[in-house]
Amino acid sequence: MKLYSIYSFWKDITSKKDVLRKLSALLDFPFDLTSFSYIRKGRGFPDFAIKTNQDKSVFTGGEFIKLKSRNNYSIAPFKSIIPSGKVNLKVLLTSSNISDLQQQWQSTDEYLLEERDVYFLVRGRKDNHQKICLIHGSFFETIDAKELIHQSFIQPLVEKLSGTSDFLPVKEYVETLSINRESFNRTPNIDKASVNFKFKVTAEIKPVGNILNPKMYPQILDDTLNLAVPYLTDEEKLDRESKIRSVMGGQAMKLIKTFSIKHPLNGWFVVFQTDL
Repeated sequence: MKLYSIYSFWKDITSKKDVLRKLSALLDFPFDLTSFSYIRKGRGFPDFAIKTNQDKSVFTGGEFIKLKSRNNYSIAPFKSIIPSGKVNLKVLLTSSNISDLQQQWQSTDEYLLEERDVYFLVRGRKDNHQKICLIHGSFFETIDAKELIHQSFIQPLVEKLSGTSDFLPVKEYVETLSINRESFNRTPNIDKASVNFKFKVTAEIKPVGNILNPKMYPQILDDTLNLAVPYLTDEEKLDRESKIRSVMGGQAMKLIKTFSIKHPLNGWFVVFQTDL
């Protein structure tokens, strides 16, 4: 029985890396569509959902994948989503317009796995070179998304009032406000206005969160394909290495370089790297 996982997804793209290297658009890559329970290429988040496994003792499957590509070594902004390492299925279904997911998953057990890991397949091109990384979303999520939105909203208010007599009481008040992603999903209706103003969240990646940045992460070499997975302990790192070895096979692992990189704000990631 075939087991589905982010490792089997990476195995598929490494087996076709000659095609991947030449493609101008990631969306045109011949992914193994039989591995997905949900496909929505280029139309929001996620682009793909890997199938879940009935036996989840080794691999749960069910990972969400989003594609990102740019003609430089910066990562394209995230529009209408805030990148995170995990997403709750119930929250996603109530906050996003993805009714087609519900249709595709009718009469299946895909709903049984509520908490989903999120991966981003990012590609950057520069000076006839490229770097491609399949990276766990926690690489971008150094603080909780709710806290990020909250602080981003109150910071300009606090800065505007800094030095005034109203500063402390207003600061204390706005810090108690409950501001989250759902706060921006509604369109406010302003009396006497002939237009409505709709907020759309765009998340831009700082250099510290850009795995393609050669100054921050020189181990991610030009013309390589990488898989980056987080770990907290040596035991977790060994588990990641054991899982990819079980999927790739010993012979294929001889062509894969394994090493760790440290995110300055978010700890260790084990990286599996192969030449393109």
